[in-house]
Formats: sequence, C-alpha cells, structure tokens
Amino acid sequence: MSKQLALFPLSSFILPGGRMRLRVFEKRYLRVVREAGLGQRAFAMALLNPFVTQQHKDRILPLATEVVIEDFEQLPDGLLGITIRGVTRVEVNHRWQEDDGLHVAQVAELESWPVTHRNERYADLARSLSQLLQEYPQLQQLYPQPEFDDASWLAARWLELMPIQPGLKQKLSAEPDPLVCLESLQHWLEHNT
Repeated sequence: MSKQLALFPLSSFILPGGRMRLRVFEKRYLRVVREAGLGQRAFAMALLNPFVTQQHKDRILPLATEVVIEDFEQLPDGLLGITIRGVTRVEVNHRWQEDDGLHVAQVAELESWPVTHRNERYADLARSLSQLLQEYPQLQQLYPQPEFDDASWLAARWLELMPIQPGLKQKLSAEPDPLVCLESLQHWLEHNT
C-alpha cells in the first residue's frame, strides 16, 4: 500500500516498537507535529547518510519508520519535546521538498519482523541490553516492559542503539529474519568491543 508521509530525517534510528524522545524546534518540524496531531498527515523517521552532502539525492536513506506521537511536553528550555513510537517500516519510493524545506515522500509499507522466540545463543545480547537499560534511566523509562525473549524486539533495540554505520543499520533492518540480524550484531559486538 502506497501513502504519503512527511519525513523527519535524523542521525538517530528507530524501528517498530522503538521509542524515542525528540526536541522539536525547527518550524517545518513543528508543522509536522501539528499536522500529525490533527490527523492531517502522518510522518516517518528517516535516517541520514552522513557520507554525502546535504543536497545529495542520497542524503536520506530509503528505509524509514512511520511513527506516532505518544506524548509531548514543554521542555525546561521552552522547546517542544515529543515521545514517538515506531509503528511500521516503510520504503521511500519518491521524495520531494515542500517550500519550507520539509521532505515528503511517497512510501510503501514493509513487513515488520514477527514475534520470534530468542534462542539461548543470544542470551548475552539480552543480558547486555538489560544492563544498558539499567545504566541509563532515561532509556529504561522508554521501555518499562522490555521483551528480551523476543528476537525481533531485541534485534530492533540493538540496531537503534549500536554505533554502526547507517547503511549497515539499513541493511540489517531489511533482513527478513531477526535471527540473521542478531547473528550479525553478536558478531559485530564480539569483534568491536
């Protein structure tokens, strides 16, 4: 199914089931939040390619995640803070900019990973993520009921948090099986920590 979404491009990554807090201050993104709140147009978080110029056609990578706003607040500095949740993976088929520079895209929905039992091979990944949540209370607040036994949930949260190149995050998130993604993430952690 094809639909039109506003794009909120960042260097941060979110997948279905993921949660993220954002500070919104640019007029075009305040408009995105307003339109989403009024049900006029939904939006997606898109990942920026840091290896090309801002004007390059590949500046925004093709896989994004449609999100919904779960909460909003006025931050101590007076800016708008929102908490978003990823709902659906999408692929950008056609992208353009509106007069204020807002990126908009025609997208196609992609299948999300199904709930998949995590086998014991990835128990260390689950334990490490549990420790990470405990060390960072702001992160733990986003996930009060973590799903460590679901390989899809575990793979998605690691992809969001790991400091790996955006293209690799896109490639791993496109894997049809979350266990393939977990295997790659475990290998990466074993060789980079």
